[in-house]
Amino acid sequence: MAKKITKIKASDSSEDKDEKQASITRKKVVIKDKKQVKANRKATKKVEKEAKKAEKAKSNKKVFILFRPFVAFGRYIRDSWREIRQVRWPNRKATWKMVLAVIIYTALFVALISLLDLFFTWLFSLIIK
Repeated sequence: MAKKITKIKASDSSEDKDEKQASITRKKVVIKDKKQVKANRKATKKVEKEAKKAEKAKSNKKVFILFRPFVAFGRYIRDSWREIRQVRWPNRKATWKMVLAVIIYTALFVALISLLDLFFTWLFSLIIK
């Protein structure tokens, strides 16, 4: 860990130190002001979004009854497209791993069900004879 070393000269007076302290204080105030500006921007954006939503809600006109199915179908397509865009699709390697896992799983269950079928067939043939 390196420590910051301050070089002090004989010519440094208390006035210079006061000026340095004032500049540091000004920097802190500027940083605080920037944070306030960001907070104000976020607040105004939020208010604007709420205003747009309110406008949109007011501007939703009642659709003629014959067009309702088409409007509903359009919303369905739009919402489906949005959902598809959010999906994280697997790459080729991951897809093949999953396909292989499904094939192995299916083969194991086919073998299990076949063995059970043979067992119950043998058991019922004993009982019936």
